[in-house]
Amino acid sequence: MPMKGRFPIRRTLEYLQKGDIVLKNRVKIMTVNYNTSGELSDGARKFVFFNIPQIQYKNQWLQIMMFKNMTPSPFLKFYLDDGEQVLVDMEGKDYKQISQHVKKILGKSEEVLQAEAQAKMQASNPANFGPRKYCLRECICEVEGQVPCPGATPLPKEMTGKHRARMA
Repeated sequence: MPMKGRFPIRRTLEYLQKGDIVLKNRVKIMTVNYNTSGELSDGARKFVFFNIPQIQYKNQWLQIMMFKNMTPSPFLKFYLDDGEQVLVDMEGKDYKQISQHVKKILGKSEEVLQAEAQAKMQASNPANFGPRKYCLRECICEVEGQVPCPGATPLPKEMTGKHRARMA
């Protein structure tokens, strides 16, 4: 994606992954009501500009609806799966305060996030090899009893292709 437009860094994968608001599974819909002008909606506008893309990336099951210039005061409304609604006032608040408040009331705790990450790592198959980011092992030589990498220790002559070609 070209780096054009207002603050194009918002569309990079690195920026989207840095979002720290991971909502609970109970949250299904989020509505954002704010005004495009006025000092009371300044924090809400910045929250929409900086944090909504990260929230969408981290919570892909979440449906987000924006309502501009339809309300005298900005607010967030969350609809939970049991029909309950949670209202968060954004009037006069900074976008960092808003994100911290949302994370505190409807975000998953650090313990839950760590437990989910641990379960995801355990669920990955130990037979898969690749970068540490995705797999448990980078190379077959890390498995006990396997032949070491030829880059780290040279193979015996009888295991190399040149030696086999001379023998034939």
